[in-house]
Amino acid sequence: MPTKKIAIPQEIYQLKVPLLDTRPPIWRRLLVPAGLTLEQLHDVLQVAMGWDDSHLHHFRIGQKRFGKPDPNDRLMDLPAVGNERTMHLFTVLGKVGAKAVYTYDFGDSWEHAIAVEKVLPPGPGVPYPICVGGKLQGPPEDCGGIPGYYNLLEAIRDPAHDEHEEMLDWIGGDFDPEAFSVDDVNQRLTLLQRRPPKG
Repeated sequence: MPTKKIAIPQEIYQLKVPLLDTRPPIWRRLLVPAGLTLEQLHDVLQVAMGWDDSHLHHFRIGQKRFGKPDPNDRLMDLPAVGNERTMHLFTVLGKVGAKAVYTYDFGDSWEHAIAVEKVLPPGPGVPYPICVGGKLQGPPEDCGGIPGYYNLLEAIRDPAHDEHEEMLDWIGGDFDPEAFSVDDVNQRLTLLQRRPPKG
């Protein structure tokens, strides 16, 4: 029996993605195709935040979780995880105001809120996904989550701090939390971009 083909809408979703519990907020505003899968959105978020995709992640949308299904979950009596490879944004975040939580690195627990701000027509010849706004550099990987990140900032800013030299050495000698550039993010996103079909 032939499988039914799903019509994928051509709309573009404007997403606001703040990293929760950061003050001032670290955030990104992204334009992504409605037809992206959650797995592809994960790739976009990794690039936008400056992460290197070396940890586990999942999405929480309402009461459901989506990620990479693990057969061991059933053995350990954990709730089933929806497959992020087959779940398109338009099916789970298909309207303005739709929300999700994206958690990256279950140890450091970087939680990002995702909200659909607008549903837009694609711009002629514009490759998506693109970043159109944001503030502050994403925290470095493996720094200990939100508390560890703010401890790191305190240590590298204060030469009298007990961990000043150690943290500077760990971070590679330089880290500017203010550094953020839409152009830099978009340069890194070029590998994930595709142009919408004409017409």
